[in-house]
Amino acid sequence: MIEETNRTKLIAGLSVVALALAGSGVMLGRSLLAPSAATAPATAGEGEHGEEEEHGPEGFVAMDAARTQAAGIATEAVSPGGLAAEIIAQGVVATTSEGEAVLTARADGAIVRITQHLGDNVRAGETIALLESREAATLVADRSKAAAQANAARSAYAREKRLFDARVTARQDLEAAQAGLAEAEAELRRSQSAAGASKLSGDGRTLAITSPVTGRLTRADARLGAYVLAGTDLFHVSDPNRLQVNASVLPADARRVRVGDTAVIELAGGETRMATVHSITPALDAQSKTATLILTPQGAAQLTAGQGVRVRVRPGGQSSDGRMTLPEDAVQTVEGKNMVFVRGPKGFQATEVVIGERSGGRIEIVSGLPAGTVVATKGAFLLKAELGKGEAEH
Repeated sequence: MIEETNRTKLIAGLSVVALALAGSGVMLGRSLLAPSAATAPATAGEGEHGEEEEHGPEGFVAMDAARTQAAGIATEAVSPGGLAAEIIAQGVVATTSEGEAVLTARADGAIVRITQHLGDNVRAGETIALLESREAATLVADRSKAAAQANAARSAYAREKRLFDARVTARQDLEAAQAGLAEAEAELRRSQSAAGASKLSGDGRTLAITSPVTGRLTRADARLGAYVLAGTDLFHVSDPNRLQVNASVLPADARRVRVGDTAVIELAGGETRMATVHSITPALDAQSKTATLILTPQGAAQLTAGQGVRVRVRPGGQSSDGRMTLPEDAVQTVEGKNMVFVRGPKGFQATEVVIGERSGGRIEIVSGLPAGTVVATKGAFLLKAELGKGEAEH
């Protein structure tokens, strides 16, 4: 009876201890799983490091240079001058006088070798073709004869010099030998210059046709084996980096322009190139009765000889009354306001402007933009759509 009572007390004690340990374990587990202030997750609206994400100001469209180019968005820097100040003209891209060469046959002969073909890049002084000609043989003969005569004259002068020093011959004999040497050496130099000017090849059988400029072969009329006469056009070489724009303007507009004035060359796709007025033709074209402005573009990228472009010339020395002009595509209506998108380091900022007159696809900006500001022109509507998309998501 006593043993049964002790056993009941022991079981009851063990149950109390087990409950105590279980309670301790639950409390310990809760203390380990409870999040601390240091390990608490970031609150909503914070970035990866617990900081609030940066957002641009109102009306800002984030877009880097790579994405801007991929979207086909063009930009243009605005400059002072309203529609009345600009002179709009049509122009043609042409090669400058020092950037194009016409290669002709220097003598009658047959073309025996062609080393370059249409469209190939050539360097200044590079041989493009070889011409087999009788003149080559004549040049070689003249040069050899002149060299032999010069050697004979040198020997004669040396002999007369020794005799004169030995008091055997008179001074006039020495002077005659000296004059003969000078004449022979002059003839040798002439024959060597003639051979060099005719581009006589090393073998003395052919004349080399070489390019005086570096560029591309834009015309090739020579045919292998063809017999050509002296002066025949065989090749044309043009330097794609030496280009100019010839713009036709009315005589009244030409009088407003000065050398050094700025101009803008408009290309297909909304791209533009800045240019300066290099010269103005003193006479009018006989057919069109217009003057020609010679413009020097800043960079020849996307320009090709023969390409037609539109030109906007901005005469200097005229009051701009604070007005500027942009393509009409640059101005977008956002919530009833006239906006342009100003290019920044990380994107475009919508900026309200006051507009004026429109003409020829251009629009005046009366106020709202300082001169020199770079704004989006072609593709500005994409920025407007992106801005509306961002506001809708917000």
